[in-house]
Amino acid sequence: MTLLDRRNHHLFQPLLYQVATGGLSPANIASPLRTILKRQKNARVLFAEATDIDVANRRVVLSDGEVSYDTLIVATGAHQHYFGHDEWERVAPGLKTIEDATRIRRRVLVAFEAAERESDPDELRAWLTFVIIGGGPTGVELAGALAEIAHETFKRDFRSINPAEAQILLLQRPDRILPTYPPTLSAKAEASLARLGVTVRTGGVVTDVRPHFVSVRFGERDESIYSHTVLWTAGVQASPLGRNLATAIGAEADRAGRVVVEADLSLPDHSEIFVIGDLASFSHQTGALCRALQRWRCSRGDTWGIS
Repeated sequence: MTLLDRRNHHLFQPLLYQVATGGLSPANIASPLRTILKRQKNARVLFAEATDIDVANRRVVLSDGEVSYDTLIVATGAHQHYFGHDEWERVAPGLKTIEDATRIRRRVLVAFEAAERESDPDELRAWLTFVIIGGGPTGVELAGALAEIAHETFKRDFRSINPAEAQILLLQRPDRILPTYPPTLSAKAEASLARLGVTVRTGGVVTDVRPHFVSVRFGERDESIYSHTVLWTAGVQASPLGRNLATAIGAEADRAGRVVVEADLSLPDHSEIFVIGDLASFSHQTGALCRALQRWRCSRGDTWGIS
């Protein structure tokens, strides 16, 4: 069995928001791959980046070579999606990696420190305004954690400002947060955020993101929200490797680039290739997209490749 990864650690992404807000250190949610598999004598870990898949010759093409396979499992996941505005990433970082989390943590801490020294009321308000774009699970968790920092963690740490006056804004384009969950849970989540001091605003379309403000259109009305700390949790797009694979074998990919798989997660006419996790589009059980294909076992073939 061969495991290919461009990072040398396994990351538990659901707790990235805790690293981003200082609740956990990176070591709490990341474990070295070699440590995880050290008892698996038949497992080999290669630090490598997969760039393409040669289906005809059963090879994974790497940035610096290639690896042959008998059975291939592709689980390259997804990355942040800015819907055609990749330039916004510099101003509004997403939350998919350890590096993202530590960058966000630094921005949050710097904002409070800058506010402590700010004398201009408008600039002070901008430093203490935190905007999270996207009301899915990550956005909701991040907004709640930021509110707890402002109201609890930092409440006695500053002398010139009151951190509890920080404004945490959660912007969501649909008419409710957590739209993939039942409406009753969305309502409970919004009520919980309100108790924490988070302001949820729905129905707004972000039209621009700049270093000092976010432009949002609510119906026919345009609004600028001044903030020095904007965070992006509005969407994800599947790894480009998935679309490359789908194109190579003539398989279908959905709008987000996820590969449409068979009921056993294999690809049509290629029973030796499986696509799992956030890269897979699976709707065989209920007819609706299953967003969590995280547990899966395969006993076919004698060589596995995961990139």
